[in-house]
Amino acid sequence: MRLVITADTHVPKRARDLPESLWAAIDAADVVLHAGDWVDVALLDAVESRSRRLVAVYGNNDGPSLRARLPEVARVDLAGLRVAVVHETGPRAGREARCAARFPDCDLLVFGHSHIPWDTVAPTGLRLLNPGSPTDRRSQPYATYLTARVAAGRLDRVELHRLPRRSDH
Repeated sequence: MRLVITADTHVPKRARDLPESLWAAIDAADVVLHAGDWVDVALLDAVESRSRRLVAVYGNNDGPSLRARLPEVARVDLAGLRVAVVHETGPRAGREARCAARFPDCDLLVFGHSHIPWDTVAPTGLRLLNPGSPTDRRSQPYATYLTARVAAGRLDRVELHRLPRRSDH
């Protein structure tokens, strides 16, 4: 099972559209995980129409129309891998312990908000992934998203994709 993991797309505020390589990855994926901050319903509609399966949440920059369609937390079983998606996890310090306590029944937590790629494992075994942002790199050297594979309840081939530096996509 091929995954695309993204967040903090901020279209059309930070870019007119998603980068073409991310669209191509979405088209090829079995599941797209989006950890919020869409900004506009039109992007949600577009990603839904091009995804085989979308698991998504709203973020702090998403208004009432997006919040009406998306949950704050999404949970899904992907071929035996127990996944939760949420936008915010709080401060960097203590994140693993805090998230392991909040999501004790999960193997993977996908989150966004910071625009900073993150890949760690809590002492409980919970893996935490933040894909960064494909449109608003903030202080990061690159705009980013993740791809991964799931097989027999295990996550593997997690790859951070760095996008070319451009002023707009």
